[in-house]
Amino acid sequence: MKALQHLNKYFWKYKYRFVLGLIFIFTSNVFGLYPPIYIGEVLNLISDSLSENNSSENTIQDILKGQLAYYAFLVLLFAIGRGLFMFFMRQTLIVMSRMIEYDLKNEIYDHYQKLSISFYKRNKTGDLMNRISDDVSKVRMYLGPAILYSTNLLISIALIVPKMISVSPKLTLFALSPLPFLVIAIYRVSSIMNTKSEIVQRQLSKLSSISQETFSGIRVIKSYTQEAFANAQFMDAAEDYKSKNLDLVKVNALFFPLMILLIGLSTLFTIYIGGLEAIAGNIQIGDIATFVIYVNMLTWPVASLGWVTSIVQRAAASQQRINEFLLEVPEILNPSTESFSISGDVRFNKVSFVYSDTDIRAIDKLSFTIKEGQTLGVIGKIGSGKSTLAELLCRNNDPIEGEITIGSDVISKVNLNDLRSAIGYVPQESFLFSDTIYNNIAFGTKNASKQDVITASKSAGIYTNIMQFKDQFNTLVGERGITLSGGQKQRISIARALIRNPKLMLFDDCLSAVDTETEELILQNIKAESANKTTIIISHRASSLKHADKIIVLDAGAILEQGTPKELLDSAGDYATIYKKQLAESQP
Repeated sequence: MKALQHLNKYFWKYKYRFVLGLIFIFTSNVFGLYPPIYIGEVLNLISDSLSENNSSENTIQDILKGQLAYYAFLVLLFAIGRGLFMFFMRQTLIVMSRMIEYDLKNEIYDHYQKLSISFYKRNKTGDLMNRISDDVSKVRMYLGPAILYSTNLLISIALIVPKMISVSPKLTLFALSPLPFLVIAIYRVSSIMNTKSEIVQRQLSKLSSISQETFSGIRVIKSYTQEAFANAQFMDAAEDYKSKNLDLVKVNALFFPLMILLIGLSTLFTIYIGGLEAIAGNIQIGDIATFVIYVNMLTWPVASLGWVTSIVQRAAASQQRINEFLLEVPEILNPSTESFSISGDVRFNKVSFVYSDTDIRAIDKLSFTIKEGQTLGVIGKIGSGKSTLAELLCRNNDPIEGEITIGSDVISKVNLNDLRSAIGYVPQESFLFSDTIYNNIAFGTKNASKQDVITASKSAGIYTNIMQFKDQFNTLVGERGITLSGGQKQRISIARALIRNPKLMLFDDCLSAVDTETEELILQNIKAESANKTTIIISHRASSLKHADKIIVLDAGAILEQGTPKELLDSAGDYATIYKKQLAESQP
Protein backbone atom coordinates (compact mmCIF):
# COMPACT_ATOMS: atom_id res chain seq x y z
CA MET A 1 0.00 0.00 0.00
CA LYS A 2 3.01 2.31 0.42
CA ALA A 3 3.30 2.78 -3.35
CA LEU A 4 -0.34 3.87 -3.51
CA GLN A 5 0.33 6.81 -1.16
CA HIS A 6 1.29 8.76 -4.28
CA LEU A 7 -2.43 8.90 -5.08
CA ASN A 8 -3.41 10.61 -1.82
CA LYS A 9 -2.96 14.04 -3.40
CA TYR A 10 -5.66 13.18 -5.92
CA PHE A 11 -8.05 12.06 -3.19
CA TRP A 12 -7.49 15.45 -1.58
CA LYS A 13 -8.05 17.19 -4.91
CA TYR A 14 -11.41 15.44 -5.34
CA LYS A 15 -12.25 15.31 -1.62
CA TYR A 16 -15.78 16.69 -2.01
CA ARG A 17 -16.66 14.17 -4.67
CA PHE A 18 -15.09 11.39 -2.55
CA VAL A 19 -17.00 12.34 0.62
CA LEU A 20 -20.25 12.67 -1.34
CA GLY A 21 -19.65 9.21 -2.78
CA LEU A 22 -19.30 7.73 0.72
CA ILE A 23 -22.50 9.46 1.82
CA PHE A 24 -24.33 8.09 -1.20
CA ILE A 25 -23.07 4.55 -0.45
CA PHE A 26 -24.36 4.83 3.12
CA THR A 27 -27.71 6.25 2.01
CA SER A 28 -28.12 3.57 -0.66
CA ASN A 29 -27.55 0.84 1.94
CA VAL A 30 -30.04 2.45 4.33
CA PHE A 31 -32.69 2.34 1.57
CA GLY A 32 -31.81 -1.32 0.97
CA LEU A 33 -32.08 -2.22 4.66
CA TYR A 34 -35.86 -1.97 5.07
CA PRO A 35 -37.52 -3.75 2.07
CA PRO A 36 -36.50 -7.23 3.41
CA ILE A 37 -38.12 -6.30 6.75
CA TYR A 38 -41.34 -5.24 4.99
CA ILE A 39 -41.40 -8.47 2.98
CA GLY A 40 -40.95 -10.41 6.22
CA GLU A 41 -43.78 -8.45 7.80
CA VAL A 42 -46.06 -9.33 4.89
CA LEU A 43 -45.30 -13.04 5.28
CA ASN A 44 -45.92 -12.78 9.02
CA LEU A 45 -49.29 -11.14 8.38
CA ILE A 46 -50.29 -13.85 5.94
CA SER A 47 -49.10 -16.56 8.33
CA ASP A 48 -51.01 -15.03 11.25
CA SER A 49 -54.15 -14.64 9.15
CA LEU A 50 -54.04 -18.24 7.97
CA SER A 51 -53.51 -19.53 11.50
CA GLU A 52 -56.60 -17.82 12.89
CA ASN A 53 -59.51 -20.27 13.30
CA ASN A 54 -62.21 -17.76 12.43
CA SER A 55 -60.39 -16.40 9.45
CA SER A 56 -62.33 -16.46 6.20
CA GLU A 57 -61.30 -16.04 2.61
CA ASN A 58 -62.72 -12.52 2.59
CA THR A 59 -60.65 -11.58 5.62
CA ILE A 60 -57.46 -12.85 3.97
CA GLN A 61 -58.28 -10.99 0.78
CA ASP A 62 -58.88 -7.78 2.73
CA ILE A 63 -55.49 -8.18 4.43
CA LEU A 64 -53.76 -8.87 1.12
CA LYS A 65 -55.43 -5.93 -0.58
CA GLY A 66 -54.77 -3.49 2.22
CA GLN A 67 -51.48 -4.52 3.84
CA LEU A 68 -49.81 -5.91 0.72
CA ALA A 69 -50.55 -2.76 -1.26
CA TYR A 70 -49.09 -0.65 1.54
CA TYR A 71 -45.92 -2.75 1.88
CA ALA A 72 -45.56 -3.10 -1.90
CA PHE A 73 -45.62 0.68 -2.15
CA LEU A 74 -42.94 0.95 0.55
CA VAL A 75 -40.71 -1.70 -1.12
CA LEU A 76 -41.05 0.08 -4.47
CA LEU A 77 -40.34 3.46 -2.89
CA PHE A 78 -37.22 2.22 -1.10
CA ALA A 79 -36.05 0.33 -4.23
CA ILE A 80 -36.29 3.55 -6.26
CA GLY A 81 -34.46 5.45 -3.52
CA ARG A 82 -31.72 2.82 -3.38
CA GLY A 83 -31.33 2.77 -7.16
CA LEU A 84 -31.18 6.56 -7.31
CA PHE A 85 -28.43 6.79 -4.70
CA MET A 86 -26.55 3.91 -6.32
CA PHE A 87 -26.54 6.03 -9.49
CA PHE A 88 -25.25 9.03 -7.51
CA MET A 89 -22.64 6.84 -5.84
CA ARG A 90 -21.24 5.67 -9.20
CA GLN A 91 -21.44 9.18 -10.63
CA THR A 92 -19.20 10.40 -7.83
CA LEU A 93 -16.73 7.59 -7.06
CA ILE A 94 -16.40 5.96 -10.49
CA VAL A 95 -16.29 9.33 -12.25
CA MET A 96 -13.71 10.44 -9.65
CA SER A 97 -11.56 7.42 -10.57
CA ARG A 98 -11.78 8.39 -14.25
CA MET A 99 -10.74 11.96 -13.42
CA ILE A 100 -7.77 10.73 -11.41
CA GLU A 101 -6.86 8.36 -14.25
CA TYR A 102 -6.89 11.36 -16.59
CA ASP A 103 -4.74 13.42 -14.20
CA LEU A 104 -2.30 10.56 -13.58
CA LYS A 105 -1.81 9.92 -17.29
CA ASN A 106 -1.17 13.62 -17.84
CA GLU A 107 1.28 13.67 -14.93
CA ILE A 108 3.20 10.71 -16.36
CA TYR A 109 3.14 12.10 -19.91
CA ASP A 110 4.31 15.51 -18.73
CA HIS A 111 7.10 13.90 -16.69
CA TYR A 112 8.16 11.77 -19.67
CA GLN A 113 8.71 14.93 -21.71
CA LYS A 114 10.90 16.44 -19.00
CA LEU A 115 13.21 13.43 -18.82
CA SER A 116 16.54 13.50 -20.62
CA ILE A 117 17.43 11.70 -23.84
CA SER A 118 19.54 9.19 -21.89
CA PHE A 119 16.39 7.97 -20.12
CA TYR A 120 14.85 6.95 -23.45
CA LYS A 121 18.03 5.17 -24.44
CA ARG A 122 17.83 3.06 -21.26
CA ASN A 123 14.13 2.15 -21.56
CA LYS A 124 12.05 0.52 -24.26
CA THR A 125 9.21 2.44 -25.86
CA GLY A 126 6.83 -0.46 -25.23
CA ASP A 127 7.56 -0.32 -21.51
CA LEU A 128 6.94 3.43 -21.43
CA MET A 129 3.61 2.96 -23.20
CA ASN A 130 2.62 0.06 -20.96
CA ARG A 131 3.11 2.09 -17.77
CA ILE A 132 1.02 4.99 -18.99
CA SER A 133 -1.78 2.77 -20.30
CA ASP A 134 -2.11 -0.71 -18.75
CA ASP A 135 -0.57 0.16 -15.37
CA VAL A 136 -2.69 3.30 -14.99
CA SER A 137 -5.81 1.28 -15.86
CA LYS A 138 -5.02 -1.15 -13.05
CA VAL A 139 -4.52 1.75 -10.64
CA ARG A 140 -7.91 3.16 -11.69
CA MET A 141 -9.55 -0.09 -10.63
CA TYR A 142 -8.26 0.58 -7.12
CA LEU A 143 -9.40 4.20 -7.21
CA GLY A 144 -12.93 3.33 -8.32
CA PRO A 145 -14.34 -0.20 -7.98
CA ALA A 146 -12.02 -1.32 -5.15
CA ILE A 147 -12.85 1.66 -2.93
CA LEU A 148 -16.54 1.53 -3.86
CA TYR A 149 -16.99 -2.18 -3.19
CA SER A 150 -14.88 -2.31 -0.02
CA THR A 151 -16.71 0.71 1.45
CA ASN A 152 -20.03 -0.80 0.41
CA LEU A 153 -19.06 -4.05 2.18
CA LEU A 154 -18.16 -2.31 5.45
CA ILE A 155 -21.36 -0.24 5.47
CA SER A 156 -23.50 -3.26 4.50
CA ILE A 157 -22.05 -5.35 7.32
CA ALA A 158 -22.41 -2.47 9.78
CA LEU A 159 -26.10 -2.04 8.93
CA ILE A 160 -27.32 -5.55 8.11
CA VAL A 161 -25.51 -7.83 10.58
CA PRO A 162 -26.76 -6.00 13.73
CA LYS A 163 -30.32 -6.26 12.35
CA MET A 164 -29.86 -10.01 11.82
CA ILE A 165 -28.34 -10.52 15.28
CA SER A 166 -31.21 -8.64 16.90
CA VAL A 167 -33.62 -11.19 15.41
CA SER A 168 -31.60 -14.39 15.95
CA PRO A 169 -27.88 -14.64 16.77
CA LYS A 170 -27.94 -18.39 16.11
CA LEU A 171 -29.51 -18.06 12.65
CA THR A 172 -27.10 -15.21 11.85
CA LEU A 173 -24.11 -17.42 12.66
CA PHE A 174 -25.30 -20.27 10.41
CA ALA A 175 -26.46 -17.97 7.59
CA LEU A 176 -23.12 -16.15 7.39
CA SER A 177 -20.83 -19.15 8.01
CA PRO A 178 -20.18 -19.96 4.29
CA LEU A 179 -19.25 -16.36 3.44
CA PRO A 180 -15.64 -16.42 4.81
CA PHE A 181 -15.01 -19.51 2.67
CA LEU A 182 -16.48 -17.60 -0.27
CA VAL A 183 -13.96 -14.78 0.28
CA ILE A 184 -11.00 -17.19 0.48
CA ALA A 185 -12.16 -19.19 -2.55
CA ILE A 186 -12.70 -16.11 -4.71
CA TYR A 187 -9.35 -14.66 -3.62
CA ARG A 188 -7.61 -17.88 -4.67
CA VAL A 189 -9.46 -18.04 -7.98
CA SER A 190 -8.81 -14.33 -8.62
CA SER A 191 -5.08 -14.77 -7.92
CA ILE A 192 -4.88 -17.64 -10.39
CA MET A 193 -6.87 -15.60 -12.92
CA ASN A 194 -4.55 -12.61 -12.48
CA THR A 195 -1.46 -14.75 -13.00
CA LYS A 196 -2.90 -16.34 -16.11
CA SER A 197 -4.20 -12.95 -17.34
CA GLU A 198 -0.68 -11.52 -17.17
CA ILE A 199 0.62 -14.53 -19.10
CA VAL A 200 -2.07 -13.96 -21.74
CA GLN A 201 -1.23 -10.23 -21.89
CA ARG A 202 2.47 -10.95 -22.36
CA GLN A 203 1.67 -13.38 -25.16
CA LEU A 204 -0.67 -10.85 -26.73
CA SER A 205 2.14 -8.26 -26.63
CA LYS A 206 4.40 -10.78 -28.34
CA LEU A 207 1.75 -11.44 -30.98
CA SER A 208 1.30 -7.68 -31.53
CA SER A 209 5.07 -7.18 -31.79
CA ILE A 210 5.35 -9.93 -34.43
CA SER A 211 2.49 -8.34 -36.39
CA GLN A 212 3.98 -4.85 -36.17
CA GLU A 213 7.44 -6.07 -37.16
CA THR A 214 6.00 -8.03 -40.09
CA PHE A 215 4.02 -5.07 -41.43
CA SER A 216 6.93 -2.65 -40.90
CA GLY A 217 9.36 -4.96 -42.69
CA ILE A 218 6.96 -6.22 -45.34
CA ARG A 219 9.22 -4.98 -48.14
CA VAL A 220 12.16 -6.98 -46.81
CA ILE A 221 9.97 -10.07 -46.28
CA LYS A 222 8.71 -9.90 -49.86
CA SER A 223 12.17 -9.24 -51.25
CA TYR A 224 13.53 -12.38 -49.56
CA THR A 225 10.31 -14.39 -50.26
CA GLN A 226 9.88 -15.14 -46.56
CA GLU A 227 6.08 -14.84 -46.47
CA ALA A 228 5.69 -18.51 -45.49
CA PHE A 229 8.22 -18.15 -42.67
CA ALA A 230 6.52 -14.98 -41.34
CA ASN A 231 3.13 -16.69 -41.52
CA ALA A 232 4.43 -19.76 -39.66
CA GLN A 233 5.99 -17.54 -36.98
CA PHE A 234 2.72 -15.70 -36.50
CA MET A 235 0.69 -18.93 -36.41
CA ASP A 236 2.96 -20.40 -33.71
CA ALA A 237 2.51 -17.29 -31.57
CA ALA A 238 -1.25 -17.27 -32.22
CA GLU A 239 -1.52 -20.94 -31.26
CA ASP A 240 0.38 -20.26 -28.04
CA TYR A 241 -1.95 -17.31 -27.34
CA LYS A 242 -5.02 -19.49 -27.91
CA SER A 243 -3.68 -22.17 -25.55
CA LYS A 244 -2.93 -19.66 -22.77
CA ASN A 245 -6.31 -17.99 -23.26
CA LEU A 246 -8.11 -21.32 -22.93
CA ASP A 247 -6.31 -21.92 -19.62
CA LEU A 248 -7.65 -18.59 -18.42
CA VAL A 249 -11.17 -19.38 -19.63
CA LYS A 250 -11.17 -22.71 -17.73
CA VAL A 251 -10.30 -20.95 -14.46
CA ASN A 252 -12.81 -18.21 -15.20
CA ALA A 253 -15.48 -20.89 -15.69
CA LEU A 254 -15.05 -21.89 -12.01
CA PHE A 255 -15.72 -18.41 -10.69
CA PHE A 256 -19.51 -18.08 -10.87
CA PRO A 257 -20.38 -21.76 -10.19
CA LEU A 258 -18.24 -21.59 -7.05
CA MET A 259 -19.94 -18.39 -5.93
CA ILE A 260 -23.42 -19.80 -6.61
CA LEU A 261 -22.57 -22.99 -4.67
CA LEU A 262 -21.52 -21.10 -1.53
CA ILE A 263 -24.48 -18.71 -1.81
CA GLY A 264 -26.73 -21.75 -2.10
CA LEU A 265 -25.21 -23.18 1.09
CA SER A 266 -25.98 -19.92 2.93
CA THR A 267 -29.57 -20.02 1.70
CA LEU A 268 -29.87 -23.70 2.62
CA PHE A 269 -28.59 -23.09 6.17
CA THR A 270 -30.90 -20.10 6.52
CA ILE A 271 -34.02 -22.03 5.50
CA TYR A 272 -33.18 -25.19 7.46
CA ILE A 273 -32.01 -23.57 10.71
CA GLY A 274 -34.63 -20.83 10.34
CA GLY A 275 -37.34 -23.45 9.93
CA LEU A 276 -36.23 -25.22 13.13
CA GLU A 277 -36.16 -21.89 14.97
CA ALA A 278 -39.62 -20.99 13.68
CA ILE A 279 -41.03 -24.37 14.79
CA ALA A 280 -39.48 -23.77 18.20
CA GLY A 281 -41.22 -20.38 18.31
CA ASN A 282 -37.96 -18.39 18.52
CA ILE A 283 -38.56 -16.50 15.28
CA GLN A 284 -41.43 -15.90 12.86
CA ILE A 285 -41.82 -17.27 9.33
CA GLY A 286 -41.26 -13.84 7.81
CA ASP A 287 -37.88 -13.57 9.53
CA ILE A 288 -36.64 -16.48 7.41
CA ALA A 289 -37.47 -14.57 4.23
CA THR A 290 -35.80 -11.45 5.63
CA PHE A 291 -32.64 -13.45 6.41
CA VAL A 292 -32.56 -15.01 2.93
CA ILE A 293 -32.74 -11.55 1.32
CA TYR A 294 -30.12 -10.14 3.71
CA VAL A 295 -27.75 -13.03 2.98
CA ASN A 296 -28.11 -12.41 -0.75
CA MET A 297 -27.53 -8.69 -0.18
CA LEU A 298 -24.28 -9.48 1.67
CA THR A 299 -23.09 -12.14 -0.75
CA TRP A 300 -21.72 -9.93 -3.52
CA PRO A 301 -20.08 -7.35 -1.19
CA VAL A 302 -18.42 -10.19 0.74
CA ALA A 303 -17.50 -12.05 -2.46
CA SER A 304 -16.01 -8.85 -3.85
CA LEU A 305 -13.59 -8.72 -0.92
CA GLY A 306 -11.39 -11.37 -2.53
CA TRP A 307 -11.62 -9.59 -5.86
CA VAL A 308 -10.86 -6.22 -4.25
CA THR A 309 -7.81 -7.66 -2.48
CA SER A 310 -6.51 -8.85 -5.82
CA ILE A 311 -7.23 -5.45 -7.41
CA VAL A 312 -5.32 -3.65 -4.66
CA GLN A 313 -2.33 -5.99 -5.06
CA ARG A 314 -2.23 -5.41 -8.81
CA ALA A 315 -2.73 -1.65 -8.38
CA ALA A 316 0.10 -1.45 -5.84
CA ALA A 317 2.43 -3.35 -8.19
CA SER A 318 1.44 -1.11 -11.11
CA GLN A 319 1.78 2.11 -9.08
CA GLN A 320 5.23 1.00 -7.95
CA ARG A 321 6.23 0.61 -11.61
CA ILE A 322 4.77 4.05 -12.35
CA ASN A 323 6.59 5.57 -9.37
CA GLU A 324 9.91 4.22 -10.65
CA PHE A 325 9.62 6.54 -13.65
CA LEU A 326 7.97 9.42 -11.77
CA LEU A 327 10.90 9.42 -9.35
CA GLU A 328 13.37 9.68 -12.23
CA VAL A 329 15.06 13.06 -12.05
CA PRO A 330 15.84 14.73 -15.40
CA GLU A 331 19.58 14.94 -15.96
CA ILE A 332 19.15 18.12 -17.99
CA LEU A 333 17.38 20.82 -15.98
CA ASN A 334 16.35 24.33 -16.97
CA PRO A 335 18.47 26.53 -14.67
CA SER A 336 16.81 29.84 -15.47
CA THR A 337 13.50 31.43 -16.43
CA GLU A 338 15.12 34.61 -17.70
CA SER A 339 14.94 35.14 -21.45
CA PHE A 340 18.09 34.33 -23.40
CA SER A 341 19.11 35.41 -26.89
CA ILE A 342 21.87 33.68 -28.84
CA SER A 343 24.57 36.14 -29.80
CA GLY A 344 28.33 35.99 -30.01
CA ASP A 345 30.91 33.32 -30.78
CA VAL A 346 30.33 29.66 -30.00
CA ARG A 347 33.18 28.16 -27.97
CA PHE A 348 34.03 24.65 -26.81
CA ASN A 349 36.60 24.89 -24.03
CA LYS A 350 38.26 21.55 -23.15
CA VAL A 351 34.92 19.74 -23.39
CA SER A 352 34.77 16.02 -22.60
CA PHE A 353 31.83 13.64 -22.60
CA VAL A 354 31.45 9.96 -21.68
CA TYR A 355 28.33 7.88 -22.33
CA SER A 356 27.46 6.42 -18.94
CA ASP A 357 25.85 3.25 -20.31
CA THR A 358 28.89 2.22 -22.39
CA ASP A 359 31.74 4.22 -20.76
CA ILE A 360 32.76 5.37 -24.23
CA ARG A 361 34.59 8.71 -24.25
CA ALA A 362 32.92 10.27 -27.27
CA ILE A 363 34.43 13.77 -26.80
CA ASP A 364 37.89 14.25 -25.35
CA LYS A 365 39.00 17.75 -24.24
CA LEU A 366 37.60 19.34 -27.38
CA SER A 367 38.33 23.06 -27.91
CA PHE A 368 37.40 25.26 -30.87
CA THR A 369 35.67 28.59 -31.64
CA ILE A 370 33.11 29.56 -34.27
CA LYS A 371 32.89 33.25 -34.96
CA GLU A 372 29.37 34.64 -34.98
CA GLY A 373 27.95 34.44 -38.52
CA GLN A 374 30.52 31.88 -39.68
CA THR A 375 29.93 28.34 -40.95
CA LEU A 376 31.82 25.46 -39.36
CA GLY A 377 32.21 22.11 -41.07
CA VAL A 378 32.77 18.98 -38.99
CA ILE A 379 34.01 15.76 -40.57
CA GLY A 380 35.40 12.50 -39.27
CA LYS A 381 35.09 8.75 -39.22
CA ILE A 382 32.10 6.89 -37.77
CA GLY A 383 32.26 7.14 -33.98
CA SER A 384 34.54 10.16 -34.00
CA GLY A 385 32.06 12.21 -31.90
CA LYS A 386 30.38 14.35 -34.57
CA SER A 387 26.77 13.71 -33.48
CA THR A 388 27.74 13.93 -29.81
CA LEU A 389 29.05 17.44 -30.50
CA ALA A 390 25.61 18.41 -31.84
CA GLU A 391 23.80 16.90 -28.84
CA LEU A 392 26.06 18.78 -26.43
CA LEU A 393 25.38 22.08 -28.20
CA CYS A 394 21.60 21.47 -27.99
CA ARG A 395 22.03 20.46 -24.34
CA ASN A 396 20.56 17.02 -24.90
CA ASN A 397 23.58 16.00 -22.85
CA ASP A 398 25.92 17.94 -20.57
CA PRO A 399 29.71 17.56 -20.71
CA ILE A 400 31.52 15.92 -17.80
CA GLU A 401 34.36 18.42 -18.21
CA GLY A 402 34.82 21.82 -19.77
CA GLU A 403 32.33 24.48 -20.84
CA ILE A 404 30.34 25.39 -23.93
CA THR A 405 29.67 29.11 -24.28
CA ILE A 406 27.74 31.33 -26.65
CA GLY A 407 29.04 34.86 -26.34
CA SER A 408 29.80 35.24 -22.65
CA ASP A 409 27.07 32.80 -21.50
CA VAL A 410 27.69 29.20 -20.48
CA ILE A 411 24.82 27.27 -22.08
CA SER A 412 24.28 25.11 -18.98
CA LYS A 413 23.29 28.29 -17.09
CA VAL A 414 20.90 29.92 -19.55
CA ASN A 415 17.19 29.36 -20.24
CA LEU A 416 17.05 25.91 -21.84
CA ASN A 417 13.83 26.56 -23.75
CA ASP A 418 15.18 29.77 -25.29
CA LEU A 419 18.45 28.04 -26.19
CA ARG A 420 16.75 25.20 -28.04
CA SER A 421 14.20 27.52 -29.64
CA ALA A 422 17.03 29.56 -31.16
CA ILE A 423 18.67 26.49 -32.74
CA GLY A 424 17.49 24.98 -36.02
CA TYR A 425 18.57 21.38 -35.51
CA VAL A 426 18.37 18.70 -38.19
CA PRO A 427 19.38 15.40 -36.57
CA GLN A 428 21.08 12.54 -38.33
CA GLU A 429 17.88 10.46 -38.24
CA SER A 430 15.14 12.27 -40.14
CA PHE A 431 12.02 11.69 -38.08
CA LEU A 432 8.68 12.70 -39.53
CA PHE A 433 5.33 12.51 -37.76
CA SER A 434 2.36 10.61 -39.18
CA ASP A 435 0.79 13.80 -40.50
CA THR A 436 0.69 15.99 -43.59
CA ILE A 437 3.85 17.36 -45.20
CA TYR A 438 2.60 20.86 -44.39
CA ASN A 439 2.29 20.14 -40.68
CA ASN A 440 5.66 18.39 -40.57
CA ILE A 441 7.38 21.44 -42.04
CA ALA A 442 5.43 23.86 -39.82
CA PHE A 443 6.15 21.76 -36.72
CA GLY A 444 7.74 23.84 -33.97
CA THR A 445 6.41 27.17 -35.26
CA LYS A 446 3.38 28.97 -33.89
CA ASN A 447 2.30 31.32 -36.67
CA ALA A 448 3.85 29.96 -39.85
CA SER A 449 1.96 31.03 -42.97
CA LYS A 450 1.54 28.92 -46.08
CA GLN A 451 4.04 31.15 -47.86
CA ASP A 452 6.58 30.49 -45.09
CA VAL A 453 6.12 26.73 -45.60
CA ILE A 454 6.52 27.09 -49.38
CA THR A 455 9.65 29.22 -49.00
CA ALA A 456 11.23 26.75 -46.56
CA SER A 457 10.43 23.81 -48.84
CA LYS A 458 12.05 25.60 -51.78
CA SER A 459 15.17 26.37 -49.73
CA ALA A 460 15.37 22.68 -48.77
CA GLY A 461 15.00 21.59 -52.40
CA ILE A 462 11.82 19.57 -51.76
CA TYR A 463 9.18 21.90 -53.23
CA THR A 464 9.21 20.35 -56.72
CA ASN A 465 8.75 16.84 -55.29
CA ILE A 466 5.88 17.98 -53.08
CA MET A 467 4.01 19.57 -55.98
CA GLN A 468 4.23 16.27 -57.88
CA PHE A 469 2.26 14.48 -55.14
CA LYS A 470 -1.50 14.16 -55.66
CA ASP A 471 -2.36 16.06 -52.47
CA GLN A 472 0.79 18.23 -52.54
CA PHE A 473 1.35 19.77 -49.09
CA ASN A 474 -1.68 17.88 -47.71
CA THR A 475 -0.04 14.52 -48.47
CA LEU A 476 0.02 12.20 -45.46
CA VAL A 477 3.53 10.85 -45.00
CA GLY A 478 2.63 7.78 -42.90
CA GLU A 479 4.28 6.51 -39.72
CA ARG A 480 7.83 7.89 -39.40
CA GLY A 481 7.51 9.18 -42.99
CA ILE A 482 7.53 5.64 -44.42
CA THR A 483 5.83 6.71 -47.67
CA LEU A 484 8.74 9.00 -48.57
CA SER A 485 12.28 8.26 -49.73
CA GLY A 486 15.25 8.87 -47.45
CA GLY A 487 16.26 11.98 -49.37
CA GLN A 488 12.74 13.40 -49.25
CA LYS A 489 12.55 12.88 -45.50
CA GLN A 490 15.90 14.61 -45.03
CA ARG A 491 14.86 17.62 -47.07
CA ILE A 492 11.54 17.99 -45.22
CA SER A 493 13.53 17.89 -41.97
CA ILE A 494 15.79 20.65 -43.31
CA ALA A 495 12.73 22.73 -44.29
CA ARG A 496 11.35 22.21 -40.75
CA ALA A 497 14.55 23.74 -39.34
CA LEU A 498 14.79 26.61 -41.85
CA ILE A 499 11.19 27.80 -41.35
CA ARG A 500 11.98 28.69 -37.73
CA ASN A 501 14.52 31.28 -38.92
CA PRO A 502 16.94 30.17 -36.18
CA LYS A 503 19.97 32.14 -35.05
CA LEU A 504 22.13 29.03 -34.97
CA MET A 505 21.69 26.29 -37.58
CA LEU A 506 22.93 22.79 -36.86
CA PHE A 507 22.87 20.14 -39.61
CA ASP A 508 23.95 16.66 -38.55
CA ASP A 509 24.78 14.61 -41.65
CA CYS A 510 21.38 15.47 -43.15
CA LEU A 511 22.41 15.30 -46.82
CA SER A 512 23.63 11.71 -46.91
CA ALA A 513 20.60 10.44 -48.89
CA VAL A 514 20.51 13.11 -51.62
CA ASP A 515 22.39 13.22 -54.91
CA THR A 516 25.25 15.64 -55.50
CA GLU A 517 23.18 17.98 -57.67
CA THR A 518 20.45 18.33 -55.05
CA GLU A 519 23.11 18.60 -52.34
CA GLU A 520 24.72 21.53 -54.13
CA LEU A 521 21.33 23.28 -54.50
CA ILE A 522 20.54 22.83 -50.80
CA LEU A 523 24.02 23.98 -49.74
CA GLN A 524 23.68 27.13 -51.85
CA ASN A 525 20.28 27.84 -50.25
CA ILE A 526 21.65 27.17 -46.75
CA LYS A 527 24.55 29.52 -47.49
CA ALA A 528 22.08 32.23 -48.52
CA GLU A 529 19.88 31.57 -45.46
CA SER A 530 22.84 31.63 -43.09
CA ALA A 531 24.43 34.83 -44.30
CA ASN A 532 24.21 36.41 -40.83
CA LYS A 533 23.81 33.22 -38.79
CA THR A 534 26.16 30.83 -37.12
CA THR A 535 26.00 27.46 -38.88
CA ILE A 536 27.47 24.03 -38.13
CA ILE A 537 27.38 21.39 -40.85
CA ILE A 538 28.34 17.87 -39.76
CA SER A 539 28.97 15.39 -42.54
CA HIS A 540 31.02 12.39 -43.59
CA ARG A 541 31.13 13.81 -47.13
CA ALA A 542 33.76 16.43 -47.85
CA SER A 543 31.65 17.94 -50.63
CA SER A 544 29.05 19.05 -48.05
CA LEU A 545 31.62 21.28 -46.34
CA LYS A 546 33.12 23.17 -49.28
CA HIS A 547 31.25 26.40 -48.40
CA ALA A 548 32.37 26.31 -44.76
CA ASP A 549 34.52 29.12 -43.36
CA LYS A 550 36.33 26.62 -41.17
CA ILE A 551 36.56 22.84 -40.97
CA ILE A 552 37.57 20.59 -38.07
CA VAL A 553 38.46 16.94 -38.56
CA LEU A 554 37.53 14.79 -35.56
CA ASP A 555 39.05 11.50 -34.48
CA ALA A 556 38.15 9.78 -31.18
CA GLY A 557 36.46 12.96 -29.95
CA ALA A 558 39.52 15.18 -30.48
CA ILE A 559 40.54 17.55 -33.27
CA LEU A 560 42.92 15.91 -35.70
CA GLU A 561 43.31 19.01 -37.88
CA GLN A 562 41.47 22.27 -38.54
CA GLY A 563 41.51 25.20 -40.94
CA THR A 564 39.79 26.59 -44.04
CA PRO A 565 38.94 24.14 -46.85
CA LYS A 566 41.85 25.51 -48.92
CA GLU A 567 44.31 25.28 -46.03
CA LEU A 568 43.37 21.68 -45.31
CA LEU A 569 43.62 20.68 -48.98
CA ASP A 570 47.03 22.36 -49.28
CA SER A 571 48.29 20.66 -46.11
CA ALA A 572 47.68 17.22 -47.69
CA GLY A 573 46.45 15.80 -44.36
CA ASP A 574 43.49 13.59 -43.48
CA TYR A 575 40.88 15.98 -44.88
CA ALA A 576 42.71 16.18 -48.21
CA THR A 577 42.89 12.37 -48.34
CA ILE A 578 39.14 12.05 -47.65
CA TYR A 579 38.32 14.75 -50.19
CA LYS A 580 40.43 13.23 -53.00
CA LYS A 581 39.14 9.72 -52.31
CA GLN A 582 35.49 10.80 -52.38
CA LEU A 583 36.09 12.93 -55.46
CA ALA A 584 37.56 9.94 -57.28
CA GLU A 585 34.65 7.71 -56.26
CA SER A 586 32.09 10.24 -57.54
CA GLN A 587 33.69 10.43 -61.00
CA PRO A 588 32.59 7.89 -63.65
